[in-house]
Amino acid sequence: MGGSESSKGVVMSRLVECIKEISGLPESQNLCKKVYGNLVRRVKLLSPLFEELKDNSDESLSDEQLQSFDSLFVALGSAKTLLKDVNQGSKLYQALRRNDTADKFQKVTEKIEAVLSEIPYNKLDISDEVREQIELVHAQFKRAKAQTEFADIQLDLDMAVAQKEKDPGPAVLKRLSEKLHLRTINDLRKESSELHELFITSGGELGDSFEMITSLLSKLRECVLTENPEVDSSECEKLSVKHRSPMIPDDFRCPISLELMKDPVIVSTGQTYERSCIQKWLDAGHKTCPKTQQTLVHTALTPNYVLKSLIALWCESNGIELPKKQGNCRTKKCGGSSLSDCDRTAISALLDKLTSNDIEQQRAAAGELRLLAKRNADNRVCIAEAGAIPPLVDLLSSSDPRTQEHAVTALLNLSINESNKGTIVNAGAIPDIVDVLKNGSMEARENAAATLFSLSVLDENKVQIGAAGAIPALIKLLCEGTPRGKKDAATAIFNLSIYQGNKARAVKAGIVAPLIQFLTDAGGGMVDEALAIMAILASHHEGRVAIGQAEPIHILVEVIRTGSPRNRENAAAVLWSLCTGDPLQLKLAKEHGAEAALQELSENGTDRAKRKAGSILELLQRMEGVDNLQSS
Repeated sequence: MGGSESSKGVVMSRLVECIKEISGLPESQNLCKKVYGNLVRRVKLLSPLFEELKDNSDESLSDEQLQSFDSLFVALGSAKTLLKDVNQGSKLYQALRRNDTADKFQKVTEKIEAVLSEIPYNKLDISDEVREQIELVHAQFKRAKAQTEFADIQLDLDMAVAQKEKDPGPAVLKRLSEKLHLRTINDLRKESSELHELFITSGGELGDSFEMITSLLSKLRECVLTENPEVDSSECEKLSVKHRSPMIPDDFRCPISLELMKDPVIVSTGQTYERSCIQKWLDAGHKTCPKTQQTLVHTALTPNYVLKSLIALWCESNGIELPKKQGNCRTKKCGGSSLSDCDRTAISALLDKLTSNDIEQQRAAAGELRLLAKRNADNRVCIAEAGAIPPLVDLLSSSDPRTQEHAVTALLNLSINESNKGTIVNAGAIPDIVDVLKNGSMEARENAAATLFSLSVLDENKVQIGAAGAIPALIKLLCEGTPRGKKDAATAIFNLSIYQGNKARAVKAGIVAPLIQFLTDAGGGMVDEALAIMAILASHHEGRVAIGQAEPIHILVEVIRTGSPRNRENAAAVLWSLCTGDPLQLKLAKEHGAEAALQELSENGTDRAKRKAGSILELLQRMEGVDNLQSS
């Protein structure tokens, strides 16, 4: 039975209106400009169909047809919401989340295409011209690939460098400034406001992403001021006058003093206060959270670095002098007498807790040092010079699992500093870290693996770590850990295996079987690591024998044929090690079609891959020559 005229009219009017709204959206000026524009254009091309159906009042639609158009309205609604969302907000956050955004565009596109597939155009009373246009649009939706439209290798490289390097260089920052449309102080001020809004709407749970963004924003600000030095005085002076008394966001005020927070800290209920205010409250004997009146489970104060960064950005954007930072080593030399009284007192208080007999105090102090050491390079120097490393090493043997986790992670963060590596090893940490790796919680084991990797950067430590029994425990984590744990274990094993003695230890501990397993499970995400370790083990006699016994030739040939450039290179290196001096392995390689794969690799691989491929091809040709002589 046909649907009513009014139902048809309502559905068509809604669709026409929705398409009109999407068509009227402003042009995007951010990273998704291309995919944004393409989606808007494709949706706009659907308009003639609904205009014609709306105008054709003589024909009613079946319930099934109405249902299809209703589904399309829902899909277009999702598209409209996505388009509005991506056209506003922090540009840096969007740059970090590009893959997620591409996935969202892909899903919306597929949703619209799926609904368009259900609409029976041949049963609709529409002109040939409109039918032809809709079929073309439908084909465009079917072909659309958001990931391809989003691809920007240069941007990916620049973002990676800007995040990793302390001083990425003016060329990188200039390209990012242009690409992200953050070219002026006004652009940066707006970005800072968007970032504040994002922080509030996310409930403050942006984690490491937020720290990355604030760091990048500061670097871009320096770049913009360098490009436009006159802005530093005149523009910032105007900003200062314009915002002489800006409204302080409520989230930046301490709930006790109602003043702008200088050193925000989090209590056990999750509320944030100015450190000095909440400390006075606690010192007065109170055991509750002033804002919620909930009883505090413990009295440890955890620095709220995310909010602190946000307040600093807000102050910069509004031309306000930054709050004086307490306990911050960034602007001071941290050695000896140059530590301020506040710094000395804060770290000394943590050390007292660390060496007390109170498990809760030890846990809280280790946790705070873990966070401080993660924060920046200056803190890592300050904490080490204050003598925190030996008591942290002692806590590796703590019977409290959480304290043990905090201690090993604090040492991991401290070990980023080169000179701290020696201090940690000299404090006798390696056997205790290995013990945590064997017997700790999963988080503690994973961070112990990462710490051993960090320490193994120094060649002299590779021997000591191997001798302490780390390698069998790392292999166990490689088999049992979370995806992150497996990667930490693999990285540590690779680095330790640079030392010849550790190659033999890894082979004896049974490393080859899990490596082969990883190679056969492409979806497990460990192929790169497995091949890198295998390539380094294959240079050792015992490693070569163990790998050969696992019969990996067919897998290696397949990687050489279809893998990434780096994996093809490592697979060729392993194959070369196996085939050199072993006619049986060489024969197996030939039987599995290695010749064609190696020929292609010798033409298109990396320099090392080309050399290895050429060497194996020579071995194959010699073997063929010998076979021909014998047969004749």
